[in-house]
Amino acid sequence: MSDLSQIVKAYDVRGTVPDQWDERTAEALGAAFAQLLNGSDEPGDAVAIGYDMRGTSPGLAAAFAAGVRAEGRSVIEIGLASTDMLYFAAGSLNLPGAMFTASHNPARYNGIKMCRAGARPIGQDSGLAEIRDRAQALLDKDEPRPAGEPTRAVERRDMLPEYAAYLRELVDLSQIRPLKVVVDAGNGMAGHTVPSVLGDAVLSTLPLEIVPLYFELDGNFPNHEANPLDPANLVDLQRAVVKHGADIGLAFDGDADRCFVVDERGEPVSPSAITALVAARELGKYPGATVIHGLITSRAVPEIIREHGGEPVVARVGHSFIKAEMARTNAVFGGEHSAHYYFRDFWFADTGMLAAMHTLAALGEQSLPLSVLAGEYERYVASGEINSTVTDQAATMSDVRGAYPDAVADDLDGLTLRFPDGAWFNLRASNTEPLLRLNVEAPTRDRMISLRDEVLDRVRR
Repeated sequence: MSDLSQIVKAYDVRGTVPDQWDERTAEALGAAFAQLLNGSDEPGDAVAIGYDMRGTSPGLAAAFAAGVRAEGRSVIEIGLASTDMLYFAAGSLNLPGAMFTASHNPARYNGIKMCRAGARPIGQDSGLAEIRDRAQALLDKDEPRPAGEPTRAVERRDMLPEYAAYLRELVDLSQIRPLKVVVDAGNGMAGHTVPSVLGDAVLSTLPLEIVPLYFELDGNFPNHEANPLDPANLVDLQRAVVKHGADIGLAFDGDADRCFVVDERGEPVSPSAITALVAARELGKYPGATVIHGLITSRAVPEIIREHGGEPVVARVGHSFIKAEMARTNAVFGGEHSAHYYFRDFWFADTGMLAAMHTLAALGEQSLPLSVLAGEYERYVASGEINSTVTDQAATMSDVRGAYPDAVADDLDGLTLRFPDGAWFNLRASNTEPLLRLNVEAPTRDRMISLRDEVLDRVRR
């Protein structure tokens, strides 16, 4: 019997298949999702469903669709898709949607990201807990669910050409200088979408030479994990950029909703710098607009937003918080340290591809190398995220707070302490593991290292 409390997380469903969940679980979740929609004012009577390259994804998606159809809703199956392509379908068709993916997790995992019509997010506080409880009730019944056989239609629709065309309308890359671009798809869904958006299908119109790495779709991830947040998974891209004399390298995660950037030297460009760069471009198009930034992005981000006439607003880490704040403020753009980038022009949803296109445009519209261009947006020294296994998270955080009585404290998301010299750190607990996550930033490298080591020593005692 599936215990859905183990796999229904704060923002999505995620767990190992088949031991934590299987196609029967997926069918119950599909029925529960449809029940939630049927009790609301969602437009239309269909659900868009997409899936990634994992071997279990097609079967789980089909079972979910059966549950949806049994509850009286039809299905638009978009097939293989990146997560942002599913958001495009939900936004452009104004329908709720479900994407089957475990993003960057290993092959034995799978998951579901669900949204309402217009790509509006569904999290624990906006319907996911209700879906969990409804599905658990269906699974707990001894007899089969009495909703009957699925009777509503399934329409198969290829959204990739429309998705690619829409992105190319938002960012025109046809007039930039020629660029050589190495793209590491990590055997994930970028191998499906990049050729249509940037590569083979449009080479006649875009001055881009794409050097592909691991474009073959393979949910077993034979080359490296599709998680560019881990520096070990960027090594192949970094080497390839230098080897090919490329102008830029792009790395996508498994479902291609996040994009990481490497400069011409093979050095990573921080997501904070990309957030500031894209914010400046969007503010050029929408003067005076609001821009959301995650709590853990560099303090250079709000500085640069203000310098370009925008209004920075900070939000908690996590896509449901960012999207909610964007909708509340009608923000034009949002970015966070995990390389999730959100756009008002994309239904407030996150898309790694659109962020990549903005970066290519910024690079190609001027003559400087990316290392110099990105340097304009890198003002401070950051540690990156450091995880520590901690049994009593609350006690440890209280101890750390007490060690710095003169710092200014902020409890928006975990514990943030700010110091008079501009240094700061954030310490927050993981939602799913016995971990504390530390991020440190300071005006100089020596100060960052000193503060980082002080805090880690206290956390790991």
